[in-house]
Amino acid sequence: MSGRCFSLTEFRNRCYRSAFARWGLRSALTDLRDGTVVHCWVPKARSPAKPDLLLIHGLGANALWQWADVLPHLAPHFNLFVPDLLFFGDSFTSRPDRSDSFQARCLMRVMEAHSVRRLSLVGLSYGGFVAYSMAAQSMEEGAAVAVERVVICCAAVCIEEREIKEGMLSVSDLEQAAGILVPQTPARLRELMSYTLSRHPPLGLIPSCLLSDFIDAMCADYIEQKRDLVREIPRNRKVSEIPKITQPTLIIWGEHDHIFPVELGHRLKRHIGDNAHLVVIKDTGHAFNMEKPKEFHKLLKMFLVDRQPPPASSSPDYESEKCTTEERTSDNGSDPKTKATASTNAPSQA
Repeated sequence: MSGRCFSLTEFRNRCYRSAFARWGLRSALTDLRDGTVVHCWVPKARSPAKPDLLLIHGLGANALWQWADVLPHLAPHFNLFVPDLLFFGDSFTSRPDRSDSFQARCLMRVMEAHSVRRLSLVGLSYGGFVAYSMAAQSMEEGAAVAVERVVICCAAVCIEEREIKEGMLSVSDLEQAAGILVPQTPARLRELMSYTLSRHPPLGLIPSCLLSDFIDAMCADYIEQKRDLVREIPRNRKVSEIPKITQPTLIIWGEHDHIFPVELGHRLKRHIGDNAHLVVIKDTGHAFNMEKPKEFHKLLKMFLVDRQPPPASSSPDYESEKCTTEERTSDNGSDPKTKATASTNAPSQA
């Protein structure tokens, strides 16, 4: 850790903690008694009149950074549960499993420990893999927690291991991806930012001291464990073996996502079928929730609160994609690589 007397990142962390508390959440640790401890923000006073909603963050930063802006829009309608995934925040495990399905099983046990029996899910990026796995596990016989509705944000659930080697992504291999997604130098963090958003100020204008501060506060712990999470994502993954979830599902993607091409969103929609809706937010990248937060919040409210599908036609703000003949390209194809861009907000999500 750095010896700086003041950390802007830690200051923002404290601000976010205060915001979570103001919106009725408290910090809770759940010991699963198998070497795993999960930290989760839970309701101070759970309302029986409200449904339960689980918000699952992506790589890059802890839950505070990725969900603070969403709380005002969802807290009035839901009992919110906001966990830190394993190796983020105060969550950890001594077990060797690094799969998203293991993360999902742990969260299912945490929800059960908090007496949650029915919930809906929102998963950002890596959190989307975990959310999908939770939805699939909830369909198994004897599952203690039922999942009602699912929102998957820019998570390439239907990517296959071979496609990384074939060049579908902008990185050459998993080791490069792991190095970028768990950055340890300002240069690597700038590279991550360049992949995350579609618009940005010149990266050279961002002081290295600010980037180093973020790395010290957010990326210095469990480095190899986090990189193992990245390495594990595509391992032995085949679309034909991925279960098809049956819950109403909203898939949201950025039009110019340079981490997971938007074709993977179309593929996931086709895989799930008619109970899934895909919305592509125009002029955004992987972190569309930061670039166009109003559109993101509007979609969440429409799908989770109003329980309405997204609009069937495009608008200036976002475009609802349908599975048309033109979209039914080969699953082996890939989008042309485009030059990535960035923003200073990008480190908090991947």
